[in-house]
Amino acid sequence: MKTIIIEDEKPAARLLQRKLEKLEIEVGVMLHSVEESIEWFSKNEHPDLIFLDIQLSDGLSFEIFEKVDIKSAIIFTTAYDEYALKAFKLNSIDYLLKPIDEDDLEVAISKFKTRLPKQENTLQLDFEQIKKMFQNPFDKNFKTRFTVKIGQHLKVISVDEIECFFSENKGTYIHTFDNRNYLIESALEVLEQELDPAAFYRISRKFIIPLKSIKEILVYSNSRLKVILPSYVADEVIVSREKVADFKAWIG
Repeated sequence: MKTIIIEDEKPAARLLQRKLEKLEIEVGVMLHSVEESIEWFSKNEHPDLIFLDIQLSDGLSFEIFEKVDIKSAIIFTTAYDEYALKAFKLNSIDYLLKPIDEDDLEVAISKFKTRLPKQENTLQLDFEQIKKMFQNPFDKNFKTRFTVKIGQHLKVISVDEIECFFSENKGTYIHTFDNRNYLIESALEVLEQELDPAAFYRISRKFIIPLKSIKEILVYSNSRLKVILPSYVADEVIVSREKVADFKAWIG
């Protein structure tokens, strides 16, 4: 089975490659941009399966299919939220939401293998229809500020002021670089969808941290990592073991 990965972030591509190798899927080629992909497809035999990121360094991956007629099976890999991506199930093998879970990856591969004999490489995706479906998610505006209540006053906090988000005693808090905590209504699960995934990462059930706040990273027990932040010292900021590989890919 010929398989390729199209992903603009090389660490993320290598991480996916390693996960596929565990499932005995060999990746022949890794491409990282629209331009590079168009050139490769125009000169090479098309693969059986493509792992396709949506947003590449020089545009949306749909642009590839406007230039080249590709009938390979596709599994999307994307950071966009699960609700919007349900429509993809009508047009592709599956999608994998980043960070990619190995169990979900195995299920997607199984779907592909099950459908392959019926497809005989005749899968055709209506990319224009999909682009229209996802016009809003691609243009998604991530939160840039939060409004918190302090007594009878309201305070606006820019994301640039935020050192981390943390949960404690069933509450969610913003911790700012000036070493103050503010209670907010949103749960971490909601914040994951509202924050720019390029700038913020949920390292555990308790913490979401921005890349800019990382002061130091230390090797910790049980194959985990400890993150040192500029001012937050109330508790250890630990990257959970199952997230270490994806965290490393995120920080580049």
